[in-house]
Amino acid sequence: MKLNLFRLFIPLILMLAIDIYFFQAVKTLMSGSSPISRKIVIIGFWAITTLAITLLLSASFTNWHEWPKFIKTYVFGVIVILYLSKIVSLPFLAMDDLIRLGKYVFSKGSTTSDAQSTAGLPISRSQFLMGTALVAAAIPFGTLVYGIINGPYHFVVRKKKLVFKNLPVAFNGIKIIQLSDIHTGSWESPAHMQKAVDLINKQGADMVLFTGDLVNNLSEEAYPFIPVLKQIKAPLGVYSSLGNHDYGDYSQWESEADKSKNMEAMYQIHRDLGWKLLRNENILIRRDNESIALAGCENWGASLRFTKYGDINKTLKGIDAPFTILMSHDPSHWEAQILSHPHHVDLTLAGHTHGMQFGADFKSFRWSPAQWFYKQWADLYQKNDKYIYVNRGLGFIGYPGRVGVKAEIAVFELSC
Repeated sequence: MKLNLFRLFIPLILMLAIDIYFFQAVKTLMSGSSPISRKIVIIGFWAITTLAITLLLSASFTNWHEWPKFIKTYVFGVIVILYLSKIVSLPFLAMDDLIRLGKYVFSKGSTTSDAQSTAGLPISRSQFLMGTALVAAAIPFGTLVYGIINGPYHFVVRKKKLVFKNLPVAFNGIKIIQLSDIHTGSWESPAHMQKAVDLINKQGADMVLFTGDLVNNLSEEAYPFIPVLKQIKAPLGVYSSLGNHDYGDYSQWESEADKSKNMEAMYQIHRDLGWKLLRNENILIRRDNESIALAGCENWGASLRFTKYGDINKTLKGIDAPFTILMSHDPSHWEAQILSHPHHVDLTLAGHTHGMQFGADFKSFRWSPAQWFYKQWADLYQKNDKYIYVNRGLGFIGYPGRVGVKAEIAVFELSC
């Protein structure tokens, strides 16, 4: 997994610039400390910076996928948190620099020195701003670390009752579970997955639907979890679709044949799990003498950042049923193509956003950075008689934790 050194130059320079700038606040506040204390802080600060840069370079010039999962998931996660926290402090540091600049510009016209203007104050304005910057950095750092310790395996069952006039009577009261974004490549062990699967089976669903992102990068990430995930059962079956991470697009391959082999492994994993994978296709789910349509579209998002594998026309072609459920991983697909499609899709199930694994998630108030990127980013949305539910995901990726937006098992009870 080699990257061009030039591509590394910009992030390395940015990391160093942030560290040097942030270090000024540390140095200012440590000015009154003992020499030993200052030395310990300075060595610790630059040791962490050196470790971060070393890891970035090592990951770029070695096979990242062969690294221990703990380092890939948690060490890098903590480093990301450190730099995000430092970035939060930058406005306060910049404010101090602007004040200093203003003082310098007007100093020649003033008869009062800075020392005189701050006489009698317990700390200088500069020390106050530097201290505020450190506090500003400490708050997100502490919060995000707490999310790593307490958040990733705290599963929440969210129940929704939905009424559809065109739902066949035979399906009145049907209970459907939606799972999404498991990201097996991030999980520590199958033991945590077992806890989730036990909770899933406890709900007694008639049907289970998985809306993509079984892995992070490679299909083999799912192998240790197959014995646990195949325990998920439902009388009407377990069905699945693919997400953007399932195609191996975020790995570098020696050849197209290797990438195709990885994809074939993904298809086989779904078969081994006993999940019916729907790839731009639909099937009829029958109960008594009535039926509903279940469709699964491959990944399609409005953003140009993701390869479009989905074909909504092919996915919905030939459906002859009064009610349709569609699995489509990326929620931006809903407004871009699904709402306006000639075939009426009653309920779309999506995932992808994870609710950014960070935010405030209450019934009366929801906020997350995810809403800056996705109009539909978590929970239920309705336009006329069409619905989309955006699952917050069962797993995690990137940031190895969750703050406010918990891992989700969604349970729907449909009635007519």
